[in-house]
Amino acid sequence: MSTTLTVRPDVSEAGTPVASAERLRRPRRRRVRPRWAIGITVVLASLFAFLPLYWLVITSLTPDGDVFAFPPRLFPAEVTFDHYANVFADPAIFGYLTNSIVVSVITAVLSVVVSMYMAYAFSKFRYRGRKALMYFVLSSQMFPQALLLVTLYVVFAQFGLLNTYQALIISFTTFTLPLCVWMLKGFFDALPDELIEASKIDGAGHWRTLHAIVLPLAAPGLVAAGLFAFVRGWNDFIFALTLAGPEKQTLPPGLVNRFIGESATAWPSLMAASLITSIPVCIAFIALQRYLVGGITAGAVKG
Repeated sequence: MSTTLTVRPDVSEAGTPVASAERLRRPRRRRVRPRWAIGITVVLASLFAFLPLYWLVITSLTPDGDVFAFPPRLFPAEVTFDHYANVFADPAIFGYLTNSIVVSVITAVLSVVVSMYMAYAFSKFRYRGRKALMYFVLSSQMFPQALLLVTLYVVFAQFGLLNTYQALIISFTTFTLPLCVWMLKGFFDALPDELIEASKIDGAGHWRTLHAIVLPLAAPGLVAAGLFAFVRGWNDFIFALTLAGPEKQTLPPGLVNRFIGESATAWPSLMAASLITSIPVCIAFIALQRYLVGGITAGAVKG
Protein backbone atom coordinates (compact mmCIF):
# COMPACT_ATOMS: atom_id res chain seq x y z
CA MET A 1 0.00 0.00 0.00
CA SER A 2 1.52 3.28 -1.06
CA THR A 3 0.93 6.75 0.47
CA THR A 4 0.64 9.84 -1.69
CA LEU A 5 1.54 13.21 -0.24
CA THR A 6 -0.43 16.18 -1.48
CA VAL A 7 1.35 19.50 -1.60
CA ARG A 8 -0.78 22.59 -1.16
CA PRO A 9 1.30 25.45 -2.42
CA ASP A 10 -1.31 28.03 -1.49
CA VAL A 11 -1.45 27.09 2.22
CA SER A 12 1.39 27.43 4.73
CA GLU A 13 1.92 25.37 7.86
CA ALA A 14 0.18 28.01 9.90
CA GLY A 15 -2.80 27.76 7.63
CA THR A 16 -2.22 31.11 5.95
CA PRO A 17 -2.65 31.05 2.19
CA VAL A 18 0.78 31.40 0.60
CA ALA A 19 -0.50 33.30 -2.38
CA SER A 20 -2.14 35.84 -0.12
CA ALA A 21 1.06 36.25 1.91
CA GLU A 22 3.12 36.78 -1.21
CA ARG A 23 0.58 39.24 -2.44
CA LEU A 24 0.87 41.15 0.85
CA ARG A 25 4.67 41.19 0.64
CA ARG A 26 4.63 42.29 -2.96
CA PRO A 27 4.87 46.08 -3.27
CA ARG A 28 1.92 47.75 -4.87
CA ARG A 29 2.46 49.01 -8.35
CA ARG A 30 2.07 52.74 -8.65
CA ARG A 31 -0.07 53.99 -11.42
CA VAL A 32 2.04 56.04 -13.77
CA ARG A 33 0.20 58.49 -15.92
CA PRO A 34 1.33 58.43 -19.54
CA ARG A 35 3.59 61.24 -20.55
CA TRP A 36 1.38 62.25 -23.44
CA ALA A 37 -1.46 63.03 -21.01
CA ILE A 38 0.84 65.21 -18.92
CA GLY A 39 2.08 66.96 -22.06
CA ILE A 40 -1.46 67.68 -23.28
CA THR A 41 -2.41 69.03 -19.85
CA VAL A 42 0.60 71.35 -19.78
CA VAL A 43 -0.11 72.61 -23.31
CA LEU A 44 -3.79 73.29 -22.53
CA ALA A 45 -2.89 75.08 -19.29
CA SER A 46 -0.29 77.16 -21.11
CA LEU A 47 -2.78 78.13 -23.83
CA PHE A 48 -5.36 79.07 -21.20
CA ALA A 49 -2.78 81.25 -19.42
CA PHE A 50 -1.27 82.95 -22.46
CA LEU A 51 -4.36 83.40 -24.64
CA PRO A 52 -5.45 86.68 -22.94
CA LEU A 53 -1.92 88.09 -23.33
CA TYR A 54 -1.82 87.00 -26.99
CA TRP A 55 -5.19 88.60 -27.66
CA LEU A 56 -4.03 91.80 -25.94
CA VAL A 57 -0.98 92.02 -28.22
CA ILE A 58 -2.97 91.23 -31.38
CA THR A 59 -5.65 93.81 -30.56
CA SER A 60 -3.03 96.50 -29.91
CA LEU A 61 -1.61 95.89 -33.43
CA THR A 62 -4.98 95.90 -35.20
CA PRO A 63 -6.39 99.02 -36.93
CA ASP A 64 -9.48 100.51 -35.32
CA GLY A 65 -11.77 99.44 -38.17
CA ASP A 66 -10.74 95.76 -37.98
CA VAL A 67 -11.12 95.19 -34.25
CA PHE A 68 -14.68 93.86 -34.48
CA ALA A 69 -14.23 92.01 -37.80
CA PHE A 70 -16.24 88.77 -37.98
CA PRO A 71 -15.15 86.04 -37.89
CA PRO A 72 -12.31 87.08 -35.55
CA ARG A 73 -8.80 86.50 -36.88
CA LEU A 74 -5.86 85.02 -35.01
CA PHE A 75 -3.56 87.31 -37.01
CA PRO A 76 -4.58 90.82 -38.15
CA ALA A 77 -4.78 91.39 -41.90
CA GLU A 78 -2.94 94.68 -41.42
CA VAL A 79 -0.49 95.52 -38.62
CA THR A 80 -0.16 99.05 -37.29
CA PHE A 81 1.97 100.61 -34.54
CA ASP A 82 0.03 103.87 -34.44
CA HIS A 83 -1.61 102.98 -31.12
CA TYR A 84 1.77 102.59 -29.42
CA ALA A 85 2.88 105.91 -30.90
CA ASN A 86 -0.26 107.57 -29.55
CA VAL A 87 0.36 106.13 -26.08
CA PHE A 88 3.98 107.36 -25.99
CA ALA A 89 2.82 110.81 -27.15
CA ASP A 90 0.21 111.08 -24.37
CA PRO A 91 1.70 112.67 -21.21
CA ALA A 92 -1.29 111.64 -19.10
CA ILE A 93 -0.35 107.96 -19.43
CA PHE A 94 3.08 108.58 -17.92
CA GLY A 95 1.44 110.61 -15.17
CA TYR A 96 -0.69 107.58 -14.25
CA LEU A 97 2.39 105.35 -14.50
CA THR A 98 4.38 107.62 -12.17
CA ASN A 99 1.55 107.69 -9.64
CA SER A 100 1.27 103.88 -9.70
CA ILE A 101 5.01 103.41 -9.19
CA VAL A 102 5.19 105.91 -6.30
CA VAL A 103 2.14 104.56 -4.50
CA SER A 104 2.93 100.85 -5.04
CA VAL A 105 6.60 101.10 -4.03
CA ILE A 106 5.89 103.05 -0.84
CA THR A 107 3.02 100.68 0.01
CA ALA A 108 5.31 97.67 -0.44
CA VAL A 109 8.10 99.15 1.70
CA LEU A 110 5.71 100.28 4.44
CA SER A 111 3.91 96.91 4.49
CA VAL A 112 7.16 94.95 4.74
CA VAL A 113 8.69 97.15 7.47
CA VAL A 114 5.61 97.06 9.70
CA SER A 115 4.67 93.43 9.04
CA MET A 116 8.16 92.04 9.75
CA TYR A 117 8.13 93.41 13.32
CA MET A 118 4.57 92.22 13.91
CA ALA A 119 5.28 88.78 12.45
CA TYR A 120 8.46 88.40 14.53
CA ALA A 121 6.55 89.32 17.68
CA PHE A 122 3.80 86.80 16.86
CA SER A 123 6.27 84.05 16.00
CA LYS A 124 9.06 84.25 18.59
CA PHE A 125 7.42 85.75 21.69
CA ARG A 126 4.88 84.14 23.99
CA TYR A 127 2.45 86.42 25.81
CA ARG A 128 -1.18 86.45 26.86
CA GLY A 129 -3.64 87.19 24.10
CA ARG A 130 -1.15 86.46 21.31
CA LYS A 131 -3.42 84.13 19.33
CA ALA A 132 -6.45 86.35 19.81
CA LEU A 133 -4.49 89.32 18.48
CA MET A 134 -3.27 87.27 15.51
CA TYR A 135 -6.79 86.26 14.53
CA PHE A 136 -8.00 89.82 15.04
CA VAL A 137 -5.40 91.05 12.53
CA LEU A 138 -6.43 88.36 10.05
CA SER A 139 -10.15 89.06 10.55
CA SER A 140 -9.66 92.55 9.13
CA GLN A 141 -9.54 90.83 5.72
CA MET A 142 -13.08 89.57 6.19
CA PHE A 143 -14.72 92.99 5.90
CA PRO A 144 -16.14 93.92 2.48
CA GLN A 145 -14.01 96.40 0.59
CA ALA A 146 -16.97 98.72 0.06
CA LEU A 147 -17.39 99.04 3.83
CA LEU A 148 -13.70 99.85 4.31
CA LEU A 149 -13.85 102.30 1.44
CA VAL A 150 -16.70 104.30 2.96
CA THR A 151 -14.99 104.36 6.36
CA LEU A 152 -11.66 105.47 4.94
CA TYR A 153 -13.31 108.10 2.77
CA VAL A 154 -14.99 109.69 5.81
CA VAL A 155 -11.76 109.60 7.87
CA PHE A 156 -9.59 111.01 5.07
CA ALA A 157 -12.15 113.75 4.38
CA GLN A 158 -12.00 114.85 8.03
CA PHE A 159 -8.20 114.97 7.99
CA GLY A 160 -7.96 116.58 4.55
CA LEU A 161 -6.14 113.64 2.95
CA LEU A 162 -8.44 113.06 -0.02
CA ASN A 163 -6.82 113.30 -3.47
CA THR A 164 -3.33 112.74 -2.04
CA TYR A 165 -0.70 110.02 -2.17
CA GLN A 166 -1.10 109.51 1.57
CA ALA A 167 -4.72 108.43 1.17
CA LEU A 168 -3.82 105.77 -1.38
CA ILE A 169 -0.79 104.49 0.54
CA ILE A 170 -2.65 104.20 3.85
CA SER A 171 -5.67 102.53 2.26
CA PHE A 172 -3.53 100.04 0.30
CA THR A 173 -1.52 99.22 3.42
CA THR A 174 -4.67 98.42 5.41
CA PHE A 175 -5.46 95.41 3.24
CA THR A 176 -1.91 94.30 2.40
CA LEU A 177 -0.57 94.38 5.96
CA PRO A 178 -2.55 91.44 7.47
CA LEU A 179 -1.59 88.98 4.75
CA CYS A 180 2.04 90.16 4.84
CA VAL A 181 2.08 89.52 8.59
CA TRP A 182 0.79 85.98 8.19
CA MET A 183 3.13 85.29 5.30
CA LEU A 184 6.19 86.41 7.29
CA LYS A 185 5.02 84.68 10.47
CA GLY A 186 5.10 81.35 8.66
CA PHE A 187 8.59 82.14 7.48
CA PHE A 188 9.83 83.11 10.97
CA ASP A 189 8.25 79.95 12.41
CA ALA A 190 10.51 77.91 10.13
CA LEU A 191 13.64 79.51 11.61
CA PRO A 192 14.97 77.42 14.55
CA ASP A 193 14.67 78.95 18.01
CA GLU A 194 18.14 77.59 18.82
CA LEU A 195 19.59 80.15 16.43
CA ILE A 196 18.05 83.02 18.38
CA GLU A 197 19.05 81.50 21.73
CA ALA A 198 22.66 81.14 20.53
CA SER A 199 22.66 84.79 19.55
CA LYS A 200 21.43 85.79 23.00
CA ILE A 201 24.13 83.67 24.63
CA ASP A 202 26.70 85.58 22.59
CA GLY A 203 25.40 88.81 24.09
CA ALA A 204 23.12 90.11 21.33
CA GLY A 205 19.83 91.73 22.31
CA HIS A 206 16.45 91.33 20.60
CA TRP A 207 17.06 94.27 18.28
CA ARG A 208 20.48 93.07 17.10
CA THR A 209 19.32 89.46 16.83
CA LEU A 210 16.44 90.49 14.59
CA HIS A 211 18.39 92.81 12.28
CA ALA A 212 21.76 91.02 12.13
CA ILE A 213 20.68 87.37 12.12
CA VAL A 214 16.95 86.84 11.50
CA LEU A 215 16.23 89.37 8.75
CA PRO A 216 19.12 88.32 6.45
CA LEU A 217 17.86 84.73 6.66
CA ALA A 218 14.31 85.93 6.01
CA ALA A 219 15.21 87.88 2.85
CA PRO A 220 13.20 85.60 0.48
CA GLY A 221 10.12 85.99 2.67
CA LEU A 222 10.54 89.78 2.82
CA VAL A 223 10.85 89.97 -0.97
CA ALA A 224 7.77 87.77 -1.46
CA ALA A 225 5.72 89.92 0.93
CA GLY A 226 6.96 93.10 -0.77
CA LEU A 227 6.02 91.81 -4.22
CA PHE A 228 2.58 90.82 -2.98
CA ALA A 229 2.00 94.32 -1.54
CA PHE A 230 3.38 95.97 -4.69
CA VAL A 231 1.11 94.02 -7.05
CA ARG A 232 -1.92 94.52 -4.78
CA GLY A 233 -1.42 98.29 -4.86
CA TRP A 234 -0.59 98.28 -8.57
CA ASN A 235 -3.82 96.51 -9.57
CA ASP A 236 -6.27 98.28 -7.26
CA PHE A 237 -9.12 100.05 -9.01
CA ILE A 238 -11.89 100.94 -6.54
CA PHE A 239 -9.81 102.71 -3.87
CA ALA A 240 -7.73 104.60 -6.44
CA LEU A 241 -10.85 105.70 -8.32
CA THR A 242 -12.57 106.98 -5.17
CA LEU A 243 -9.78 108.38 -2.99
CA ALA A 244 -7.44 109.85 -5.62
CA GLY A 245 -8.33 112.94 -7.59
CA PRO A 246 -7.52 113.44 -11.28
CA GLU A 247 -3.93 114.43 -10.45
CA LYS A 248 -3.14 111.35 -8.34
CA GLN A 249 -5.00 108.63 -10.23
CA THR A 250 -3.12 105.42 -10.84
CA LEU A 251 -3.09 103.31 -14.00
CA PRO A 252 -6.29 101.17 -13.61
CA PRO A 253 -8.77 104.05 -13.18
CA GLY A 254 -6.66 106.40 -15.32
CA LEU A 255 -6.67 104.10 -18.37
CA VAL A 256 -10.39 103.43 -18.00
CA ASN A 257 -11.21 107.13 -17.86
CA ARG A 258 -8.83 107.84 -20.75
CA PHE A 259 -9.95 105.25 -23.29
CA ILE A 260 -13.46 104.11 -22.27
CA GLY A 261 -16.17 106.62 -23.05
CA GLU A 262 -19.94 106.62 -22.90
CA SER A 263 -20.41 106.01 -26.63
CA ALA A 264 -17.21 104.18 -27.70
CA THR A 265 -14.09 102.46 -26.38
CA ALA A 266 -10.65 102.78 -27.98
CA TRP A 267 -9.77 99.09 -27.53
CA PRO A 268 -6.48 99.05 -29.53
CA SER A 269 -5.10 102.08 -27.68
CA LEU A 270 -6.28 100.65 -24.35
CA MET A 271 -4.56 97.34 -25.08
CA ALA A 272 -1.35 99.11 -26.16
CA ALA A 273 -1.30 101.21 -22.99
CA SER A 274 -2.00 98.14 -20.83
CA LEU A 275 0.85 96.23 -22.45
CA ILE A 276 3.33 99.09 -22.01
CA THR A 277 2.40 99.74 -18.39
CA SER A 278 2.63 96.04 -17.46
CA ILE A 279 6.32 95.91 -18.40
CA PRO A 280 7.61 97.26 -15.01
CA VAL A 281 5.72 94.54 -13.12
CA CYS A 282 7.05 91.83 -15.46
CA ILE A 283 10.61 93.07 -14.99
CA ALA A 284 10.19 93.05 -11.20
CA PHE A 285 8.88 89.46 -11.24
CA ILE A 286 11.66 88.24 -13.53
CA ALA A 287 14.36 89.91 -11.43
CA LEU A 288 13.01 88.61 -8.12
CA GLN A 289 11.46 85.28 -9.11
CA ARG A 290 13.98 83.14 -7.23
CA TYR A 291 13.30 85.06 -4.02
CA LEU A 292 9.56 84.88 -4.68
CA VAL A 293 9.50 81.08 -5.05
CA GLY A 294 11.71 80.60 -2.02
CA GLY A 295 9.64 82.99 0.08
CA ILE A 296 6.33 81.34 -0.78
CA THR A 297 7.49 77.76 -0.11
CA ALA A 298 9.50 78.59 3.02
CA GLY A 299 7.49 78.02 6.15
CA ALA A 300 4.80 76.12 4.31
CA VAL A 301 5.44 72.94 6.33
CA LYS A 302 5.38 74.57 9.74
CA GLY A 303 2.43 76.53 11.03
